[in-house]
Amino acid sequence: MQGEPMQPERTEPGEGGGVAVSERREPPRWRRRISTTLALIRANPTGRLALKVVIGVLGAIVVSVGIVLIPLPGPGWLIVIAGLGIWAVEFHWAKRLLGFTRRHVQGWAAWVKGQSLGVRFVIGSVGIVFVGAVALLSIRYSLGIDVIAQVLRYLATN
Repeated sequence: MQGEPMQPERTEPGEGGGVAVSERREPPRWRRRISTTLALIRANPTGRLALKVVIGVLGAIVVSVGIVLIPLPGPGWLIVIAGLGIWAVEFHWAKRLLGFTRRHVQGWAAWVKGQSLGVRFVIGSVGIVFVGAVALLSIRYSLGIDVIAQVLRYLATN
């Protein structure tokens, strides 16, 4: 969508005597191509079923990987949302859930941006501490390495 020219859509003069101009964006070429390809696949009953199966399986794989990565440091939730986006191509419930998620994440981001620098610093600090704790616990219980004990032992001997 970025970089695409906006084409003004002119309407007839209204009561105010002026010309109202609303801007309408053309979808990017790659999005039009994907929509056309999906429409051709959905035109055939076998293609429609195959598309549902492929999208369902691919989305399930991506969501499963994301769920496994949630407790680990990294983009676990982002991968889950990407899998939800894959499902949203074919499943209406996934499209609604993705819209709900998008609205709430944007609302949260807008709220945080409206806060003072001190509040944003506290929110960021709590986030970093949480991610660090999850990382340490993940390493301890999945790999059996007690990082804190290793660091304390290293500091005591050096």
